[in-house]
Amino acid sequence: MHTKHALTFVTITVFLDTVGFGIIVPILPEFLVLIGNISLSEASAISGYLIFSYAVTNFLFAPLLGNLSDAHGRKPLLVLSLFVYGAAYLLSGFATALWMLFLGRLLTGITSATYAIANALIADVSTPENKAQNFGLMGVAFGLGFIVGPALGGIIGAWDLRAPFFIAAGLAFANTLYGLLFFRETLAPENRRPFDLKRASPWGSLSQLRKYPLLIGLIFAVFLNNIGHHIWPANWNFYTIEKFAWTPIDVGLSMAFVGVMSVAVQGGLLRIVIPKFGPVRCAYFGVSATIAAYVGVATAGSAWALYFWCGVSSLGGLAGPSINSILSNQVAADSQGELQGIMASVSSVAMIIGPLLLTQTFSYFTSASAPIYLPGSAFWVSAMLTALALIIFYQQIRRLPNPAGTA
Repeated sequence: MHTKHALTFVTITVFLDTVGFGIIVPILPEFLVLIGNISLSEASAISGYLIFSYAVTNFLFAPLLGNLSDAHGRKPLLVLSLFVYGAAYLLSGFATALWMLFLGRLLTGITSATYAIANALIADVSTPENKAQNFGLMGVAFGLGFIVGPALGGIIGAWDLRAPFFIAAGLAFANTLYGLLFFRETLAPENRRPFDLKRASPWGSLSQLRKYPLLIGLIFAVFLNNIGHHIWPANWNFYTIEKFAWTPIDVGLSMAFVGVMSVAVQGGLLRIVIPKFGPVRCAYFGVSATIAAYVGVATAGSAWALYFWCGVSSLGGLAGPSINSILSNQVAADSQGELQGIMASVSSVAMIIGPLLLTQTFSYFTSASAPIYLPGSAFWVSAMLTALALIIFYQQIRRLPNPAGTA
């Protein structure tokens, strides 16, 4: 029963956090143009820098929070993170200049423990046999959040560009209160370890990979895959506005569709295919589907084609929980938070590189000085990076003695 309550709480937490993020995405291009008095192309570059500022602080602080959660439990860090998220969205809603938006991003980056601690929490209450399915709950929550958030943001943003920020803040504060009142700690005292500042630094955290040499190559593949994945939050809204003249409502509804498909895959299909085919084959298939989707979107000639390839991209949702399960099965119970801190750091480095690379690629190939007009150029870059990740996945997973964690 305790496990069910913990999984319910973490699912709700990730859902509300994703709604808060998703509600902003459809209106962000127009909001940046308004606040900064800049063009759409310039706004795309600014959005990349916003994600960059979040990623740098996330990289620096995520291992610290992950290690603190290994020493003191998941609850205090998770609740603090949610509260600061709310404050940051509130600040952004009142923004009258771009620096206020950057300050909000820095605040969320500093306490962005939500996903890392949520993954560690799932590891606390899971067995090797059901880890992949339980990690899939994150995908379900993420998908549901992307059904509600972008659709709500597109509709409300058409009425008032600032309103989505205030709604996001309210959701974060409500979830903070929910965590304080109802969440029970999942990390047993015997599985805690003393806090070590050296291991909690981003470089110290990554250096712990030396204890698991077989995981280094696999985590590098995750890194490349994550860079490519940033095409969606960094470029989807700008790409569809540029090539298809979409409105915030169009962007919001398309993202809601992606959320529906993601829930279908991670809430239904994942729980059928992973037990049947195993996390390894599901990881290969998911990454392959992602590559196909990038190429499809880059060459799409209509809105219907975009929706089809978005559906294909949702099959990529099989990869994340499968790979997370493979990695988690290689480390001890008292190091799950540390592993998730490492993965959060890797994700943050990818977030530092990915959005800048992809937004600058898009800006260049849609500018007047470009040798060829190619609004889908950033999707091509993502496809190439993810193809390289797939090759490395195949080579590295074959080296693991028991990737599925079976007895």
